[in-house]
Amino acid sequence: MPDAAERLLQRIQSGADPSLDCRDVALAGDEIREPGPDELADELAAFANAMGGVLVLGVSRGTRQVAGIPLESLDAVMQHVLEIAGGAVDPPLVPVVEKLELPGVDGRMRPVLKVEVPRGQCVHRSPGGYLRRVGDSAREMDTAALVRLFEQRGQLDAQFERQVVEDASLDDLDPRLVNRFVGPVGGSARTAALGKLDMIAEDDAGVLRPTVTGLLFGTRLPQRWLPQAFIQSVAYRGDSIGAALRSPRYQLDAKDNDGPLDEQIEYACRFVARNQRVEASKHLGRRDRPQYDLAAVLEAIVNAVAHRDYSIRGSKVRLRMFSDRIELHSPGALLDSMTVDDLPRKRTARNPAVANLLARCPVPDGIESAGATLMDRRGGGVPAILARSQRLSGRQPVYETFGRELRLTIYAAEPGGGSTCPER
Repeated sequence: MPDAAERLLQRIQSGADPSLDCRDVALAGDEIREPGPDELADELAAFANAMGGVLVLGVSRGTRQVAGIPLESLDAVMQHVLEIAGGAVDPPLVPVVEKLELPGVDGRMRPVLKVEVPRGQCVHRSPGGYLRRVGDSAREMDTAALVRLFEQRGQLDAQFERQVVEDASLDDLDPRLVNRFVGPVGGSARTAALGKLDMIAEDDAGVLRPTVTGLLFGTRLPQRWLPQAFIQSVAYRGDSIGAALRSPRYQLDAKDNDGPLDEQIEYACRFVARNQRVEASKHLGRRDRPQYDLAAVLEAIVNAVAHRDYSIRGSKVRLRMFSDRIELHSPGALLDSMTVDDLPRKRTARNPAVANLLARCPVPDGIESAGATLMDRRGGGVPAILARSQRLSGRQPVYETFGRELRLTIYAAEPGGGSTCPER
């Protein structure tokens, strides 16, 4: 018997194991009667909502005896499992399904399926609700446990962008702002388009209202309902707030950038352009050398707005300019188990609806960008920030976390200096 099959058999025979379960497979011709679709989906989701686990199909749950799956039906059962995992579990699961042979009570080797479910990166719902593996069974989570799990997996705030705002109505949406995304359509087509973009949704009474996302993009002043949803920009004199405070005019410039999200991004980027120093060189003709690569700054501001946690009251995106650097503070811890080292190579979206609309907003005139819209759908924002900034200043930007906040530091190019990185 191969090692993988032998190890699995030992786990099956050892008894109670919270990360392993078994199910008989009952067939009626080409139809798979057991396990039923809902039961199978519940088992898979419960494992994902815990620490992951293994479901063995073709083994009795009660006796732990290997009955097997008819060889001619093995592929159909495997396909059934994958379809249930991808269609009856929300968000979908992608388990690893492996064909193995285990000995039955008569000693003959019989085909089984080993379905390995990884620990979910988010909370999964199945027909039975929100279930979690506890001991040797799947149990529905109570409200407190569910909230804790959403928070642990970085989803509690991820649902906030889709929440309806009870004291807002559809009349609060500005048609000119909304038409940027749905066009000048009316009636049910307009309602369907706005719903698809998560800009409106029904409240508990069935009344259509704007969502958080709808207000962020579809009203002139979303801060009326979401006072934390703005960018505070300050340019300080010197290289620290302490040094700046020793000057009578410690703030060179300050602006609260409000309005729709895309306008906030534009104003914040122009704030940096206005307050950075630009060195002029006449070597081989006049050449202006700014402190910052504005395309990288734009990417950084877009990311801060797109991925911040809008549910944190009293928070805001804070842009701080010093003589030698920019600090960009974004409210919200990194999602799930991500670290700052994962940022250049992993793509996550705390606010997918917000990101989707930013990907439809054109870059404002006169602002350099690597793309035609504010958000690149390919997820190249962080690598572009790092590469373009380092090319100009010779120093790589630094991401750091402080509690429930992410800070990005972009270093300024030194006067008369040159990049230590090769030009493109």
